[in-house]
Amino acid sequence: MKQFLKHKIVLCTLFLCFFTLFSFAQKTNTNRSNFWSQVEYGGGIGLNFGDGFFSGSLAPNALYRFNPYVATGIGLNFSYSSQKDFFKSTVFGGSIIGLFNPYRELQISAEFEQLNVSRKFDDNFVTNLDENYWYPALFLGAGYTNGNVTIGIRYDVLYDGDKSIYSEAWMPFVRFRF
Repeated sequence: MKQFLKHKIVLCTLFLCFFTLFSFAQKTNTNRSNFWSQVEYGGGIGLNFGDGFFSGSLAPNALYRFNPYVATGIGLNFSYSSQKDFFKSTVFGGSIIGLFNPYRELQISAEFEQLNVSRKFDDNFVTNLDENYWYPALFLGAGYTNGNVTIGIRYDVLYDGDKSIYSEAWMPFVRFRF
């Protein structure tokens, strides 16, 4: 089963890389000033705190829009969480994203994300459960676009409930582009 999962990850990664390279090959007469006019920026910022709990995240990304239908780009991800006298967690990594808009209002997306997860538990509660590992995720999604905002849902086809930093394979998203 592990071997099958590794092959699945490799195939998905190669597919996304091929999609990205193929997309770049379509635009041959681009000059430097036109390139930056086609770049869109976006991302997310998160902050959560409560009784002894803190969580913060920062996830910037940039996309190159080849035409009104196709865009591809990269993103970074960093988050930190802690619960007083219980655990500390640091997550960092990157992603490759591909977007397809068959209609102006409909967006189909594929995003491969590779994250390094480091979890350290307080010895008073749990022993020998500290973890440090890389976790891959491949999200396939669909959303409704209005202007620079897209609202939708995505699904992690590589989801592993024991290792994922996300609680479910299905998750809603909101994308802002500038």
